[in-house]
Amino acid sequence: MKLREFAYSRSGDKGDIVNLCVFVYNDDNWDVLRRELTVEKVRDIFGSLVNGEITRYELPGTKGLNFVMTEALGGGVSMSLRTDPHGKSYQSLILEIDIDADEEIKPRLG
Repeated sequence: MKLREFAYSRSGDKGDIVNLCVFVYNDDNWDVLRRELTVEKVRDIFGSLVNGEITRYELPGTKGLNFVMTEALGGGVSMSLRTDPHGKSYQSLILEIDIDADEEIKPRLG
């Protein structure tokens, strides 16, 4: 299953750094998110878009993960020749990650 089936994301930028958060729709899926969404999986899907470090922070109060990615915008908004110098499309790309937990995922609430 795709990550987007049980989580949503938000992103922001500052200079050449992207801040990307992923939150579960249903708090019961928090442990699956923590286990499955690793720095390695994030690095694999972003490939050469991120040349620096990727650091993961857990946000248990909001049931989310925060990924800070350096050297991720081709120099930053005022220097980048990328079509998305702010990295807003990164929030959609991360949701394409395959998660192997179909049987564990609880449905959305409400």
